[in-house]
Amino acid sequence: MTGIRTVAAVNVAKAAGLATRALRRGSGTALPGLVALWLDPGVVGALGRQLAGGRVLVTGTNGKTTTSRLLAAMLDAAGRPYLHNREGSNLVRGFASTLAGRADALGRIPGGARMMGIFETDEATFPAAVRALDPTVMVVTNLFRDQLDRYGEVETVAGLWREGLGAASRSATLVLNADDPSVAALAEGWGGRVHWYGLDDPALHREEVGAFDARWCSCGGDFTYTRRYFAHVGWWRCSGCGRGRPVTDTTGRSVQLELAGARWEVDGLGKVAMRLTGLYNVGNALAAVAAGRVAGLEAEAIRRGLGHARAAFGRQEVVRLEGRELWLLLTKNPAGANQVLLLLAQAAGDGIAVAGLLNDRFADGQDVSWTWDVDYELLAGRVGKCWVGGDRAEDLALRLDYAGWPSPLAVERDAGRLLDAVLAATVPGERVFVLPTYTALLDLRAELKRRGAVRSALE
Repeated sequence: MTGIRTVAAVNVAKAAGLATRALRRGSGTALPGLVALWLDPGVVGALGRQLAGGRVLVTGTNGKTTTSRLLAAMLDAAGRPYLHNREGSNLVRGFASTLAGRADALGRIPGGARMMGIFETDEATFPAAVRALDPTVMVVTNLFRDQLDRYGEVETVAGLWREGLGAASRSATLVLNADDPSVAALAEGWGGRVHWYGLDDPALHREEVGAFDARWCSCGGDFTYTRRYFAHVGWWRCSGCGRGRPVTDTTGRSVQLELAGARWEVDGLGKVAMRLTGLYNVGNALAAVAAGRVAGLEAEAIRRGLGHARAAFGRQEVVRLEGRELWLLLTKNPAGANQVLLLLAQAAGDGIAVAGLLNDRFADGQDVSWTWDVDYELLAGRVGKCWVGGDRAEDLALRLDYAGWPSPLAVERDAGRLLDAVLAATVPGERVFVLPTYTALLDLRAELKRRGAVRSALE
């Protein structure tokens, strides 16, 4: 029986959500949860543990939104009921909003006995999420520098993850990226099951790998590589203690990347395809496949889910505005930005049109020096025209000048004026690649919603 405080929290949260949406003060992903947690600090645990079909936490510096969406698409294909913080509100208040929204007036989640929960989880929220939800599966995608002024160095994030694992039940399964040595290190001292995923494709090896954030093993030894895909991700081994890349349970091979999608092979599944592309998204897909396998999904449901999945907002999302195609490609840290630029360099051709947007708000990280670790030079000579926007537009314009890009046609902090400049310099049928940071993406989508190009600023 649900406690009276939880029942009260659920009903007040529902009312707060209705009021927020009615007054057009937001999408109702944060305030309802804040209210619920104020009334009942244990509301996430009380509701979340009703999900007897399993509770999956997905965290990592990059890819957690996409991985969660792909897993949800697989559950759709399998006909399995699930609950998902789909809007990406990945703090505890977001979990509370999602759970309260699904619960009935008595604080019960209908169908909870069969339902699975998928919770995209902020890196720093992971320990609290573990304690509240008692997960049955925990997925970690990768570990890169991100928002140094908020998270600190990668060792700080790894420490938070180890703290969370210390509170987790050893009956849970840990799904880890074998190609990332920092993520693989989380298995040390873990007494439960580990399901490893990774790539086995020598054709993907690159000599130039960009900025990387795993230089030394915990023993102090250097990492050496027989194969490196990007940054510090690849086939690695410590030159000191000999710790090396684990053998994978879910393995991707024969990767083929095009601008419109990706195809590859997965051992035990055969050939698979999805509408997302880029090597980083193949990695996200392998994480979702691994989680789906741990959850007992059939091979056909996994394949169909990958094929049917839509991009999360801003992650290779295509928006049509006055006949133009705007490809929204989130670039929130050096590793993710470098992968987007590499994709464009490999698949977009020459003379491309690119708009970059740089903000420095709390959710972006207020230190924008990370842009100097981004290999914008990959597109030198390939960009035909560009525009620059966001709160720190001038800083980005300077960085692109050093990278050898053409002078921007406009430098506009306001998203609406930037879109006007893009429209003025393009014609219907033209494609523009838009590379925003997180809050710049929200600003841009809010303007696109105002112009009727998207239905929601968060969809």
